[in-house]
Amino acid sequence: MGAQLRVYKRRIRSVTATKKITKAMEMIAASRIVKAQRAVAASTPYARELTRAVTAVATGSTTEHPLTTEAENPVRAAVLLVTSDRGLAGGYSSNAIKAADKLTERLEAEGKQVRTFIVGRKGVAYYNFRQREVADAWTGFTDQPTYADAKKVAGGLIEAFTTETAAGGVDELHIVFTEFVSMVSQTPVDVRLLPLSLDKAESDEETAKEGEALPLYDFEPSAEDVLDALLPRYVESRVYNALLQSAASEHAARRRAMKSATDNAEELIKSLSRLASAARQAEITNEISEIVGGASALADATAGSD
Repeated sequence: MGAQLRVYKRRIRSVTATKKITKAMEMIAASRIVKAQRAVAASTPYARELTRAVTAVATGSTTEHPLTTEAENPVRAAVLLVTSDRGLAGGYSSNAIKAADKLTERLEAEGKQVRTFIVGRKGVAYYNFRQREVADAWTGFTDQPTYADAKKVAGGLIEAFTTETAAGGVDELHIVFTEFVSMVSQTPVDVRLLPLSLDKAESDEETAKEGEALPLYDFEPSAEDVLDALLPRYVESRVYNALLQSAASEHAARRRAMKSATDNAEELIKSLSRLASAARQAEITNEISEIVGGASALADATAGSD
């Protein structure tokens, strides 16, 4: 019985040490979420307004540009998958990978070849384990991405998009990342970055219905040159925002997972403590029984000698 008690005490010490680690990781993730949320809030308006600017230039001109013109027969599409470098974040990376797999299946069903680009060691490990081809990968910055990291990722995507399809280039560019909705909700989404879908503003649509003329634009030096200059800025800003959204989602998922692990550790410690108490009580009862039995045997032996 004493050996069983020692086993329980050893397990309690082990779980207590694990609880300290998970609690510390929960606190670290909670402290980083605030900074990540601020970064998302700061970058989202810029990415939104830049997209509107590109849309305005494209709708205000008749120039056919790869940024806004869809290929007649698209052959190849690029998919950028954003995962995490570290684990212990619940289903954060696996959910993003599942969303990328669904997107890949849909694109392949449309007759398009898919080239996969990955951010994060978890996605790279997943594809390498299944021996899937990866066009390019970037790791080491998923929890705290910078604009320089986004620029590096966007450079590879832009190069693939601007390369001729016959030379291995792509006709479409998609990105799969986890959108930060709230502290308890993070949703994997897939967005087509290029070619950009041109949607007129509601006010323009209402004006057109009334039969009024839409505004005309003059570009200097030309609309094509403006779009050429906006192309890298547009992709960089959208990739940067996606990285920031994913980083905030990763911290929130890790905080939630570590809180769950800490709560489970507390419950396990309580359960083991009860078992240890029961083992200790059984050991004490056994010792008392042995003492009483020994005293009774001694009394019987003394009475027999008399």
